Amino acid sequence: MAGCVSRVELSVSCRSLLDRDLGSRSDPLCVLQQDAGGGQWAELDRTERIKNCQNPEFCKKLVVDYYFEKVQKLKFGVYDIDNKSFDLNDDDYLGGIECTLGQVVSSSVFTRPLELRQGKPAGKGTITISAEEIKDTRVVYLEIEARNLDKKDFLGKSDPFLEFYKQSDVGTWQLVYRSEVVIKNNLNPCWRKFSVPLQTFCGGDFNKPIKVQCADHDSDGSHDLIGTCETSLTQMQKASDSSPVEFECIHPEKKQKKKSYKNSGIIRVKSCKIETEYSFLDYVMGGCQINFTVGVDFTGSNGDPKSPDSLHYISPDGINEYLIAIWSVGSVVQDYDTDKLFPAFGFGAQVPPSWQVSHEFALNFNPSNPYCQGIQGIVDAYRQILPQIRLYGPTNFSPIINHVARFAAHSAQQGAASQYFILLIITDGEITDLDQTRQAIVNASQLPMSIIIVGVGEADFKAMEFLDGDNGVLKSPTGEPAARDIVQFVPFRQFRNAPRETLSQMVLAEVPKQLVSYYKWKGWPPVKLPEIKMT
Repeated sequence: MAGCVSRVELSVSCRSLLDRDLGSRSDPLCVLQQDAGGGQWAELDRTERIKNCQNPEFCKKLVVDYYFEKVQKLKFGVYDIDNKSFDLNDDDYLGGIECTLGQVVSSSVFTRPLELRQGKPAGKGTITISAEEIKDTRVVYLEIEARNLDKKDFLGKSDPFLEFYKQSDVGTWQLVYRSEVVIKNNLNPCWRKFSVPLQTFCGGDFNKPIKVQCADHDSDGSHDLIGTCETSLTQMQKASDSSPVEFECIHPEKKQKKKSYKNSGIIRVKSCKIETEYSFLDYVMGGCQINFTVGVDFTGSNGDPKSPDSLHYISPDGINEYLIAIWSVGSVVQDYDTDKLFPAFGFGAQVPPSWQVSHEFALNFNPSNPYCQGIQGIVDAYRQILPQIRLYGPTNFSPIINHVARFAAHSAQQGAASQYFILLIITDGEITDLDQTRQAIVNASQLPMSIIIVGVGEADFKAMEFLDGDNGVLKSPTGEPAARDIVQFVPFRQFRNAPRETLSQMVLAEVPKQLVSYYKWKGWPPVKLPEIKMT
C-alpha cells in the first residue's frame, strides 16, 4: 500500500469571472479533478456554489492526498451553476486550469489566468489556490444563535447568515466557514449545528483571533452587514448547555455615528466541542478488514461463451471484459484483506445437476465454502465453470446483494469498525428485478458495505446509472431513502483503451468516503486508535 505523505487542503478564490447569466451575475462553483490516466479525469472534490458573484472566495476547502513520489495532475474547473443537478454538462464553463499538486504546494500563493481551452483566456478571469497541510484530524462542532439583530430589510425582518474568519500570520482575515442556511425573516435566529476542521478553523491555535460576521442575505449578492465580533476558540469553549457564551454584535459605522449605540444584537455560542475525525487510512491501519465479494452475470444476453461475439468469450490471449474487471478491481482491494480468501458467485444461469436457474451459485460449485484463494483463484474458478453451465436469465441483482448484506449485518452487530464489505457486480446491464434491487440497496445502505457495478458490453445502462445515487438520493419502491450513497457504477467501454489501473481508480474512488461516512454515522472509532497528530 503506497504511503500517503500527507493530506493537503486547498483554498480557492477567483477574480473577474465571465458573466454568463442574463440580468444577474454568475453563480460559480469550483470542481477539482485528478488525472486518472488514459485521458480520464476523476472528480476529487468540489466547493460550494456562491450566488451572484464574479469574485468568489470559496469557503469549502478542497482536500487531496499528496504523494511526493507521484506527478499528480490536477484540473480546476469553474462552472456557473443554474440548476440542482450534480452533473456539470448542462452548466456554463467559466474557465479552468491544469497544473500539478507539486506546483501548488511549492508556491505560497498560486495564481493563474483561467482558460476556456488551451490558449483561449476566459476574459480577465484568474484563479488563486493556496495549500495547507492538514496536520490535525480534530474537528470543531458549534451551535450558535443570535438575539435582537438589527432589522435590515425595508419590507421584512433580516435574513441573517454567519461567516467565520481566522486571522493569518500577517494579520489578514481568511474565510473559514459560511452558514449554509440563511434563516429568513428572523431577528432571533438559531443556526443548525455545524462543524469545521480544527486546522481550517484556527490552524490548531486555540487563542488565534476569530472574527464572526453576521450579515443580512440579499439574493443579488449585495449582503448588508449587521455586525461583527471577535473571539477565540478558547473563549467559545466556555459555552455549556446552561450557560452560553455571549458576544455583542457591533456595526463599526453605527458605533462611530451614534453615541447612544449599544450593539446590533447578541451572538450566543450555545455549544463548542472538539472531536477527532478519522480518515480511511486511520480505519485501515487501525485493523479494519475489507472483504471483497464478486458477482458475475451469466445471463443469456451475454451470448454463447463459445462465440467470439459473446461477452464471456475468452480471447486467445486469455482475457475478456469480465476478467479484466475482476483483475483491475481485485488487485487493489486484495491488499486490504489479510486472508486473501474471496467469495465469488454467479447469477442468472442454469447449473448442474438439476439445471435450475440460480441467482447466487458459488463459482467453485461449493456452496458451503465459496471462497477462492486470491484474485487468481476467482479467475481460475470463472474459467472452469464457463463450460459447465447454461447461460439463461433473468438478471436478478437482489439475491447476491442480500447475501453479502447478511454478512455485513452480522459484522455490524459487533459494534466495531472491524470489517467492511465490497461487492463487485459485473453485468451486461439488462436488470430484471429493479424494485427488489432498489430495496436491497436501501437496506444495505445502513450496513458496512459498498457496491461497485461494472457494466460490460454495449447495452443501455440507464438502470445502473439510476442505482448510482449521484443525481439524487436513491429511494426504495415504498419511498424510503438510502441512508448514504453506496453504489458506484462505471461502464467498462469508457476504459477499453486506458491503462488497467484507470478502471480501478475510478470504481474505487468512492469507497474510502463511503467507509468513513458509515463509521462516522455509527460513531465508531478505529479498532486501534491512531496516535493523536498535534500541530
